[in-house]
Amino acid sequence: MKKSLLILLFAAALLSCKKEEKKDYKPSFTIVEADTLLNEEISIRAITIDGDKAWYAASMGKYGWVSLSGGKNFSGVISKDTLFPEFRAIAQTKNDIFILNVGTPAMLYKISKDGKTSKEVYSETGEKVFYDSMQFYNDKEGIAMGDPTDGCLSVIITSDGGETWKKIRCGTMLKVVEGEAAFAASNTNLIVKSGNTWIVSGGKKSRVFFSADKGKSWEVYDTPIVQGSEMTGIFSADFYDDEIGFAVGGNYEKLDANTGNKIITQDGGKTWEKVADGESFGYASCVQFVPGSNGDELMTVGPSGIFYSYDRGATWKKIFDEKNYHTLRFADAKTFIIAGQKKILRLRLN
Repeated sequence: MKKSLLILLFAAALLSCKKEEKKDYKPSFTIVEADTLLNEEISIRAITIDGDKAWYAASMGKYGWVSLSGGKNFSGVISKDTLFPEFRAIAQTKNDIFILNVGTPAMLYKISKDGKTSKEVYSETGEKVFYDSMQFYNDKEGIAMGDPTDGCLSVIITSDGGETWKKIRCGTMLKVVEGEAAFAASNTNLIVKSGNTWIVSGGKKSRVFFSADKGKSWEVYDTPIVQGSEMTGIFSADFYDDEIGFAVGGNYEKLDANTGNKIITQDGGKTWEKVADGESFGYASCVQFVPGSNGDELMTVGPSGIFYSYDRGATWKKIFDEKNYHTLRFADAKTFIIAGQKKILRLRLN
């Protein structure tokens, strides 16, 4: 009996030590090298990586790709009557690129990856129409989201590779509260992993909407990020897997304010906690996990510059002092692309 009790106590002590043991976080690089891929009088808030190309959707109806391997770049322009759309969402399937503008009328275009053909596949008008972000689950199923039009967030879906899109009824989507909307800051307030979907809101209320069945049903979770006024809340989020997620934002009217603007979840978005509160950068427009980092490493862009964390957001270091960039995507674990005002840059980590 005494022997069994000792064994149980020893096992409990081991478990306790294991629980309290701190992880040894380490940075994966020491040098950052940058080169310019595009320099043009446009604003870019949406990019996606397709092999050796970085596609972009931009202001003044412009879109295209920059080569990551020294090949030719491509650019195109879409206009409708006298309107040159402000494109802020982009997504892709195996054969096509899709771009979506903000404002009304909403216009969603399907573009062949050789750049030779483009066609409008969805349009919507209305005083409150304003789409923010778009992603594909696979080559057939895709989703885009936008601000509320009838008391709930606007969500459109496709199941035929983007040929046709339909809007989810407001009875299916959960209602928003007064003053809750979303931000078209970097095409990252809609995140998909496998069949899971997360949408982050902002404004007077900033929450996380979650669907485990590609938009058929939804749950909503509160967050501790700064909120309560029109330009506060989550501006960007990313999930490393089905459990580990990170969100950034803040107050767009107080760009240096660094309290309540960085939050982490480790249970799929159900609960969140503030990290690095009152430290490091202020408002940020985009956050992404470093591929292959076990969810430990993060990169952000915003008016404070480019910041890096190797300990799940507990501490941050500025690695590049450029302030006019809005969005970023990783081409691989050691290469990421940033885009914003007038430029697309490639940053290499060594």
